[in-house]
Amino acid sequence: MDLGIAGRKAIVCASSRGLGKACARSLAEAGCEVVVNGRDPKKTEATALEIASLTKARVVPVVADISTAEGQAKLLAACPQPDILVNNNAGPPFRDFRELSRQQMIDGVVANMIVAIELIQKVIDPMKQRRFGRIVNVTSAAVKAPLAGLDLSSGARAGLTAFLAGVARTVADRNVTINQLLPGAFDTDRLRANLSKTAETSGKNITEIAAGRIASIPAKRFGDPKEFGEACAFLCSAQAGYITGQNLLIDGGNFPGAF
Repeated sequence: MDLGIAGRKAIVCASSRGLGKACARSLAEAGCEVVVNGRDPKKTEATALEIASLTKARVVPVVADISTAEGQAKLLAACPQPDILVNNNAGPPFRDFRELSRQQMIDGVVANMIVAIELIQKVIDPMKQRRFGRIVNVTSAAVKAPLAGLDLSSGARAGLTAFLAGVARTVADRNVTINQLLPGAFDTDRLRANLSKTAETSGKNITEIAAGRIASIPAKRFGDPKEFGEACAFLCSAQAGYITGQNLLIDGGNFPGAF
């Protein structure tokens, strides 16, 4: 399918690896000019070169901490008029909520809620004026089914979801959409780190922990990041203009609810 976004300009936050990288690649494959972002210069530049080589798209690496005003300014200097914004950021690690300090809680809310809102504030009105905008926020399946130990991540991302639910309805008439992608267990560095942490605390080996996790998923496998990236690209497509304020759960059937 031609997604109708060739030539569109996209910013994909935290896209030097993992699900963000998959989103950046799928958008580049659809013909977008893509800004790839990360905090590690070598990894960010390598990812940009890799995606550009594979897709022949224009891919610009921006090394920046998007939690800061300076980092956000660098992103928008590289792409002042984005048509597409994919908000993504690493979540806090597994931790018992009793161990969270006030500053850690503030940092978690900033990273997984406030940063996305700040970037949306900066890009949404120009999108409205151009009558095209696609905003996709990568949250988590834990927004619908919270996991003990990821309480801070779940809470901040759920807050973002609720905050934007009303905002999405105010711009839909200008062909600007705001949606969330809720990943379950995808084969990424973050998943492997979480499995390793679980193995440490449980006294089991990581292979056993991974096998148990896979057995609990109806699809009987971890997700391929490419699948996630393609879903993101579709939500950014011309054809997705009638989808807004929605939360697309991509978890291999793990969430047992009908809605």
